[in-house]
Order: sequence, then structure tokens, then C-alpha cells
Amino acid sequence: MAEDIIAITNVRLWTDEGEFAKNGTVIFAGGKIKDAGVGIEPPEGAEIVNGRGKYATPGLIDAHSHVGNFGEGTGIIGFDANEATEAVTPHARAIDGVDPFDKGFEDARAGGVTTVCVLPGSANVIGGLGAVVKTAGTVVDDMVVAEPCGLKVAFGENPKVTHGEKRSPKTRMGVASVFREAFSKALDYDEKMKREPEKRPDRDIRMESILGCVRGEYPLRAHAHRADDIATSVRLAKEFGVAIVSDHCTSGYLIADYLAENNVPCVVGPNVVGRFKQELKDKNYELPGILEKTGCTVALATDHPFMPIDTLRVVAALARRDGMSETGAIAGMTSTAASILGLSERVGRLAPGYDADIVLWTGHPLASVSQVYMTIIDGETVYERKLKRV
Repeated sequence: MAEDIIAITNVRLWTDEGEFAKNGTVIFAGGKIKDAGVGIEPPEGAEIVNGRGKYATPGLIDAHSHVGNFGEGTGIIGFDANEATEAVTPHARAIDGVDPFDKGFEDARAGGVTTVCVLPGSANVIGGLGAVVKTAGTVVDDMVVAEPCGLKVAFGENPKVTHGEKRSPKTRMGVASVFREAFSKALDYDEKMKREPEKRPDRDIRMESILGCVRGEYPLRAHAHRADDIATSVRLAKEFGVAIVSDHCTSGYLIADYLAENNVPCVVGPNVVGRFKQELKDKNYELPGILEKTGCTVALATDHPFMPIDTLRVVAALARRDGMSETGAIAGMTSTAASILGLSERVGRLAPGYDADIVLWTGHPLASVSQVYMTIIDGETVYERKLKRV
């Protein structure tokens, strides 16, 4: 059976050159983009969506969230992101706590967010494995883009406060020592598993989760706000030879040169929150721009539900207002976010072969008065305002 071909025409199209080109066209079928650019003629028989007066971007990507595992409107009974019964739970998987019917997914679609990285929370030194999912679907297994996508670890206040009176860690020294102990055990386990079968230890899924990171299958996703905690996370990543992404990175502008020199990607956000704890005292809206100008790779995030998922473009708009380039701000929630998540060949661009995740906007996506007109995921319209079709 022939694929239904859809063409969005006469639109201001976000390009790989980091600009909006006039009179753009996006053609897609079978869930994939077939062509995109200026001067492209829709094929005969294609359904035409007239995008006159609209802007088109790739579907937005939130590189750090807890959509579906911190339930919206559920209270504590729906909080499934932290297995805080112990400080080291590398085998916990965010995917097992994601509710596809959570209101956050509905908000994501209405806000143009088509892909989210869902991570465990930051209560534990090692919290577990994250997943990247699309924001439309009824069974999370069918929504998965990448799983696991990273090993969540946390430094500073959160693991200290969660565990300090009951068990280690109680100090920042304790946080680092718990991390080192777990990774050292994993390396020992790896060596023992190389023995003759009868001499090997029992299978340990905790150690396997850590070893996935050691083997380069996915990076550390390191929650850290204070500059010293960020530096500790980088120190430990170097010590064990693993890749790292700095999440939140609130005081990262104080050590921006260090992060750039060590090629540490940064996922910044949430930024529209108060300084409700000591680690946020240095929070400001200039952080993404400073990191960008220093040479860091910067993606943006809401940390939903700490900022609602549909305010991702607000994070980008404020970053743009206070020093980040327009290209960096939009890429920070599209192509750069995809790159940090290891998905730069699948999502984050309007280009042939990419998933047909497309957002039509009533105006420039960083303008406060602009609205999402249409959200398309894998070629299917999942959110729509009134839109003229011809």
C-alpha cells in the first residue's frame, strides 16, 4: 500500500545553518522526513498543509526531565523517580516508573516537545538508568527511542540530605566515596566474570548497569549544581574513564573554561525556579550563554516537573535574552540536545531520513506571544489548533 505523503509548504523553516528560511517545505511519509528545504515542489498527490505565516522547527527535545515518573497531580503516591531505600541503585530503570497517561505527556505535546530524556531522580548517589522516549503513546515500550541512555548519579545536597542520618553518605566526601566504592566493585566483578564459568560469581545486575557506563554504552548523567560538585563529578569520570554529561550545572559559569577544556557537555535547567536551596544561590539566566561562548556544548531542559515540560521554549527564550545565540538556543532544544543524547542521526533536524517530528508555530518560537499550532510525532498529528488546509 502506498504511503500517504504530506507536504507542509510556505513555511519559515529552521535550517541546519541555524536560521529560519522563507518559503520552506517539509515532505514526510511513513513517519520519516523525505525532503526539507527551500524551492522543493511537493510530489503529485501529496496532502498539502499550507504553513503560510507559520514557523517550522524540529520537534523539541527536553534533555533532562522526569515526565511520567513524577506524576502530575498525583501527590507523593505518583512519585516513582527515586528508589531512596539505599544510596546505590544502578539497576533501577526509569522506564519502569513511566506512566504514558501522565498529564505531563499531554502538556509536552501541546508545548511542541516530542522527545524527552526521562531520568531517575537525584536522591541517590547512583540512581539508575534513564530512557529517551517520544511523548505520544499508550505503552512506554512503544515510545522508547533509546534505553538505557545514561546512568544517573548525583552529587551534593540531595544524596546527603536523603541518606545522611541513616547511612552513608553524610558529607561530600561520603558521596564521592560511595561512588568510588560502587565503581571499584563493578571493575572487580568484571574481572571475576572473565574466569572459567564454574569460578564466576552469580550474575549481578547492579554491577552490569555500572559496567555499561564503563564500557561506553552510555554516559554518566551527573546531577550537580555547585561548581565544586561539578568538578568532583568530572574528577570521578576521569578516574574511571567514563563519559559524562553535566546536568543542571547551575554554577558552571564559574568553571566554564574547565568544562570546555574537558569537553563536558552541559544540560542546563531548570532556570525559572527560585533559589529554594543553598546550591541554587548562584543561579542566573546568563549561564547557557556563558557556557556557549566558552566553547561548551549546551542543551536546555525543564527538569519537569520542577518547570512544566511545556515551558522548554521559555528556558531557551530567557537564555537567548541573556546572551545565548539564537542558533544555540534553538539547537539547545533540538539538534544539540539530540547530539548529547546520542541521537543526532535520528531526531533534532528537519532533514531526509529523520523522524517526522515537526512543530508548526504561530510565530518565532522564542517569542512570548507565539503558540504551537501543530505538533507531529513520527508523521502523526498529536496536537493541533485550527489550521487551514488547502
